[in-house]
Amino acid sequence: MSFVRYNTEDSVISAETVVRPMWTGNQSTLNSFSTASGYTEYYLDVYNSNPSLTGSELQFDIQYGHIAGSGSVAINPLVRGYSPSRIIYGQYRNLVYGTEDTNFSFDGGTTTAQQIYIVNISRARYKESIQPGSLNLTLSSGSATIQLTDDSNTTSLTRFIGENRVYYIISGSNGNAYTSSATTTYYGVMLPDLGFIVLNASGSLTPYIQAANLTTASAQNNHLKLFTSISSGSNFQLQSQETVSSRFFFTRVKNGDFNYTTNPSIIDANGNLLFTTLINNPQTFITTVGMYNDNNELLAVAKLSKPLVKDFTKEALIRIKLDY
Repeated sequence: MSFVRYNTEDSVISAETVVRPMWTGNQSTLNSFSTASGYTEYYLDVYNSNPSLTGSELQFDIQYGHIAGSGSVAINPLVRGYSPSRIIYGQYRNLVYGTEDTNFSFDGGTTTAQQIYIVNISRARYKESIQPGSLNLTLSSGSATIQLTDDSNTTSLTRFIGENRVYYIISGSNGNAYTSSATTTYYGVMLPDLGFIVLNASGSLTPYIQAANLTTASAQNNHLKLFTSISSGSNFQLQSQETVSSRFFFTRVKNGDFNYTTNPSIIDANGNLLFTTLINNPQTFITTVGMYNDNNELLAVAKLSKPLVKDFTKEALIRIKLDY
């Protein structure tokens, strides 16, 4: 078997962003929303159709959090305020800020958001992250309606909280604000790399979402209030994005290489060639390129779409693409 080592200039790395619709069936827009019975105060599963029907799949979860634990029943009556809503608030505070000392704020830290809603996209819906600029979410309550998007197209800066990108939720569409003004109302944040949206449940969204019930006497299931608003708005557009890295290997077959076959079937029992024309005019057909390491261990195989004729009068350049 013949081996030819790749040189440094024979390989190059490339990356491209692949954008796909977020929802089931390669849909970018979700218009119908269904829930299953038996939900808890911790989260509410939202499906694209009745969960009992074939083809129904989980699209996202809705959760409600309160800094002091209001709006849900205490887990232990002897431990005041230790409830599902407090656990959820603390969980996402740690995920976003990485500390228990920083609370959610959507106005630069001036005001602490006491209540939050979480829209957590199902991990099965995307491979890497949410695409900035693709969010269009309509919330509706009675005659009040608002369309929300992220502000990715209104700023040239990429903001980070820790190592995660963050975009503010504003009134607009496709990453652009509806109106340009000196003061912009921020309704929440989107963290595309973590796959969820945080909405301010106690701020300017109050007209578009029924106010949360803060009693702790019984289960309030406040996440249902955001579900009702999303369902009434009947428009949730979102796309996912993935960075696909590729490495290209350029396999250069020179005129003097790979002209003789190593297939034992072309010789007879005495070691003579069955086809004497191959003595002075050898010819092979390249069908496969094997990629080996320094120990001659086969690592990958690239197959050609059709055999490639090779002799001393021909050269070839075969490009091999590895995606990862």
